[in-house]
Amino acid sequence: MSTKLILWRHGQTDYNAGMRVQGRVDIPLNAVGREQARAAAPGLAALNPVRIVSSPLARARDTARALADLTGVEVEFDEGLLERSFGRWEGMSRTEMEAGWPEEYAAWRRGEEPAGIGVETRRAVSARMGGTLRRILEETPLSDADRTIVVVSHGSALTLGATDLLGIEPTSWFGLRGLDNCHHGVIVPGERVPGWMLAEWNVQ
Repeated sequence: MSTKLILWRHGQTDYNAGMRVQGRVDIPLNAVGREQARAAAPGLAALNPVRIVSSPLARARDTARALADLTGVEVEFDEGLLERSFGRWEGMSRTEMEAGWPEEYAAWRRGEEPAGIGVETRRAVSARMGGTLRRILEETPLSDADRTIVVVSHGSALTLGATDLLGIEPTSWFGLRGLDNCHHGVIVPGERVPGWMLAEWNVQ
C-alpha cells in the first residue's frame, strides 16, 4: 500500500494573465486555463485517484472537473482549500498595490505581514490548509490498492499547506516557489518527523 497526495493548482485565469492578485475573488478559468486543465488531466488520471477534493472557487472547481470527466471520480468541495485572502488588495496589480500602500507593500515583499490590509497571515493559511489536508487524508480509508488523492486548490494556499505538512515554520521560510498554473506537487509519507516528504514539486 502507498499514499500519494497530489497538490494541483488550477489553470490560468484572466487575473493570472494580467498579474493581478486573486485571493477569494471567484474568477473563472480563461480559454488557456481550460486547455491547461484538459492537457494535464490525463497524466493525473493515470495515477488512479480515489478522491478529488477541490476548493469551491470556480477556477479550482472547473480544473477538478477536467480530471473527474476522465476518471469518473466525483469532485468533492471543501472550503478549507480556499485561497489565501488578500483583503483590500484583491483584484489589484502589484503596481496598484505599491502605489496605494507603499510601506505595506514593501513589508509584504520582505515576507512580513502587511498591516491594515486584511491579508490572511501566512501562519493562519498554513494551519488551515495543513489541517484540511490532514483531515482529507484521515477521511480516506486505506485499502489493498494504492491511495492517491488529488487536491485542487490555489498557489499560495497549496504552498503554505505543503509547508505545514513538512513541519516548516511558515513565517520565516520561503523555500517553495508557488506552483505554476495547472502544475502539481506530490507529497508522500515519511518514516521520520514530520511524517511527510516532498517527492515532486511544480511538475506537469
